[in-house]
Amino acid sequence: MTRALRVTTRNASFQQWQALLANRTKRQRSGQFLVQGVRPITLAVEHGWTIDTLIHPDRPGLSAWARDMLDRTGATPVAMAPDLLAELADQESPELLAVVATPADRLDRIPGGRSLLAVVFDRPATPGNLGTLIRSADAFGAAAVIVTGHAADPYDPKSVRASTGSIFAIPVVRADSHHEVLRWIAGLRADGLPVEIAGTDEHGAVDVADYDLTGPRVVLIGNETHGLSAGWRAECDELVRIPITGAASSLNAATAATVVLYEARRQRRSA
Repeated sequence: MTRALRVTTRNASFQQWQALLANRTKRQRSGQFLVQGVRPITLAVEHGWTIDTLIHPDRPGLSAWARDMLDRTGATPVAMAPDLLAELADQESPELLAVVATPADRLDRIPGGRSLLAVVFDRPATPGNLGTLIRSADAFGAAAVIVTGHAADPYDPKSVRASTGSIFAIPVVRADSHHEVLRWIAGLRADGLPVEIAGTDEHGAVDVADYDLTGPRVVLIGNETHGLSAGWRAECDELVRIPITGAASSLNAATAATVVLYEARRQRRSA
């Protein structure tokens, strides 16, 4: 293992890493974000993400897991005063904190084919909801999550935490508008892939269980408060609804996505 750099004060490096926690602009400019926790860091390494720096407490007796991560990644090791690391990680005694490189937002990272199932989250407002949707997409076999419009940041610590590491297992791509995604879909269709766009809406014409989700599909989930944008709504091949009972007027956006993804998985297994 390379000899670790030591950080014992709130120096420039500490301040830079601290900014990655709360400042979205700093994350975008640096192309980095912070990750903590055994499972998320392990998944980032196993799925080949670039780990720039691994920060560990400046004390003897690192765990076997932490030593393994330091040996496997080739990342720059940093030994940080335990009180500073606890402040940075927002927990008492973290084993490791990873500085991870953000991948490019390219739709060609998404694997195509007739089994394509991509989820678009249109203008999600909260990183927790976004992270939960990413976790469900991974759990039920989606190929990718696409985030469109002015939206929560998938690399916000709350989103990464809510995804429980699934953000490292499937492509998550940010697109400025729906037009960018529509051009990608048009390209797939031009290559002969019969992609259908299914929007979710409480007033949709078809129950989700009655809509064929076995072919190549792009499923749209709208903003938590306002639903799908007019631009996305106009491009849907079908609007599907989730039948609900009780006093609830609608489902949380991430919950609705989970229901649709489960139904897609059920149909595909049956087929």
